[in-house]
Amino acid sequence: MKKHKYIFVLGGVMSGVGKGVTASSIGKILQSRGYKVNPIKIDPYLNVDAGTMNPIEHGEVFVLDSGLECDQDMGNYERFLDVSVPHESYMTSGMVYKYVIDKERALGYGGRCVDPVPFIGEEIYRRINLSIKKTGSDITIIEIGGTIGEYQNVMFIEAARVLKLRNPEDVLFVLVSYLPVPNKIGEMKTKPTQSAVQTMNSYGIHPDIIIARADRPLDTRRKEKIAFMSNITTESIISAPDIESIYDIPINFEKDHLGERLLKLLKLKSKTSDLKAWAKMTEKVKKAKTEVRIGIVGKYFKTGDFVLSDVYISVIESLKHAATSLDKKVKIDWLDSHDYEEDPKKLKDLKKYQGILVPGGFGERGIEGKIRAIQFARENKIPYFGLCYGMQLAVIEFARHVVGLKDAHTTEINPETKNPVVVIMDEQRKLMANKNYGGTMRLGAYPCLLKPKTIALEAYKAGGRLEKGDKISERHRHRFEVNPAYVEQLEAKGLVFSGTSPNGVLMEIAELPRKDHPFFLGSQFHPEFKSSPLNPHPLFVEFVKSASRQK
Repeated sequence: MKKHKYIFVLGGVMSGVGKGVTASSIGKILQSRGYKVNPIKIDPYLNVDAGTMNPIEHGEVFVLDSGLECDQDMGNYERFLDVSVPHESYMTSGMVYKYVIDKERALGYGGRCVDPVPFIGEEIYRRINLSIKKTGSDITIIEIGGTIGEYQNVMFIEAARVLKLRNPEDVLFVLVSYLPVPNKIGEMKTKPTQSAVQTMNSYGIHPDIIIARADRPLDTRRKEKIAFMSNITTESIISAPDIESIYDIPINFEKDHLGERLLKLLKLKSKTSDLKAWAKMTEKVKKAKTEVRIGIVGKYFKTGDFVLSDVYISVIESLKHAATSLDKKVKIDWLDSHDYEEDPKKLKDLKKYQGILVPGGFGERGIEGKIRAIQFARENKIPYFGLCYGMQLAVIEFARHVVGLKDAHTTEINPETKNPVVVIMDEQRKLMANKNYGGTMRLGAYPCLLKPKTIALEAYKAGGRLEKGDKISERHRHRFEVNPAYVEQLEAKGLVFSGTSPNGVLMEIAELPRKDHPFFLGSQFHPEFKSSPLNPHPLFVEFVKSASRQK
């Protein structure tokens, strides 16, 4: 019987060191060699899922086909591997502990004393095995969130240690660590990484491979020093310098023969790597000269003095995928919608952009600024793309300024509006009344039917994503919908609902015809969750293509 293989990816020295893209890149390398890979992300939070986390603190909430709200690294896995990851491949401390406690309450342990050891570990193994069974994979890559030395992830590291004890030849540990170069010293320092390795050892585990993150490539001297102090060979020290595109990482890793090293350590047959399509894509990224300037109007941008682009990481990557497919590069500016509320004269600055995008979001803050930006884009024929909330606000703007419903609004913001063109779904109203917020939105993949002779249908047909009967499947994350009672009025004035639910009740895509606007389209779903560098999303491609035609 073929034995399953496991690779655990852990981080040292600091958070944000790149565990997610490292795990994704390892997966891509092994996938390119013919192995079926199963990526798993473990988050040490007590949150049951990522849905209730503040995006400014935690970054984007990514949604799987199943509807599970999870960490943004799951998006990296899907983009690199071009697969749909099952919900069994994500777990949090909250999920694990909740399952064990609920099972204990139901006498599932037969009255035994339920301790963290071994029952938490056994639940972790159960979830890993469910994921393996669901994917039918050869190799599972498990990223453990947090940093070595934090007590939050200790139970997961302990589970990994026991798995290694039970299967010594089938489990590898990869440490992603950071090597700083202090300005005043001018020398790359290895001591923090040595300390991270010592901390790993204190848990009873040892790195088989160290991914050395730094602002520059590692020299031989540094590799030798880390190898000597960590008791591994220099071939197992992989240099990971800063780069422009994360999609270069698998190529860079292969320059250090990471694939060969992994397969040798796992005692797996070495297969020829096929990264030709991937390498071609990365070369297109580098060679693209023509720039398409896009303004993203939102509110989840700033944390202190810094812009937190991770809030919309899938949107950013989807724009890049689309631009690369068109031999172009995208230049993104972050535009705070509050500016247009405080000083409407600033709206004229939007003319310097070839496209305007309003992403998803929640709440009242900055909403009128977004609506003003949408109106400006519509009236000045600037290509506009609205995602989820961005579609709802486009419908509200159209209702106010074209249909003439001056107080048109969403009941999320104004429950008393006389013209509620966006309303909460009935089942959602009951959930919110009971304060049942976590994991209860309209989540995950739903079918959508496209209408003929529309931008949406043309785009999906060109992108090869149409199912039989002009049907598509897209992922959702929202509670509010366009009010069906206003659809006839809106369409009478020229707005086209080019995509609807199969029963025709829910409006999934709204657009203006080409004769009225170069590109004005919004989707109730989140197309950014289903885009990858080798398979860009059709709506993003059409948006960037339309934007590139503008001066």
